[in-house]
Amino acid sequence: MANTPQAKKRARQNEKRFAVNKARRSRIRTFLRKVEEAIEAGNKEDAAAALRLAAPELMRGVTKGVYHKNTASRKVSRLTARVKALG
Repeated sequence: MANTPQAKKRARQNEKRFAVNKARRSRIRTFLRKVEEAIEAGNKEDAAAALRLAAPELMRGVTKGVYHKNTASRKVSRLTARVKALG
């Protein structure tokens, strides 16, 4: 457990940051799940529309420090390829 005032403050800050990042990750996963569901259903138009909404969310996660940029790029690339293959 934190003993110094500085360590106590850092612990509080970490809890807040963890909660914010958790919410951001959850939001991004929701967008990704919508793309996945549209792909599973075989609906190319819905999948493409969902992907257009999901890609900026993923990149926003990169700027906020939730994801590494290569991870986000890889996810977008793979989803794009899967949506393209639906036709």
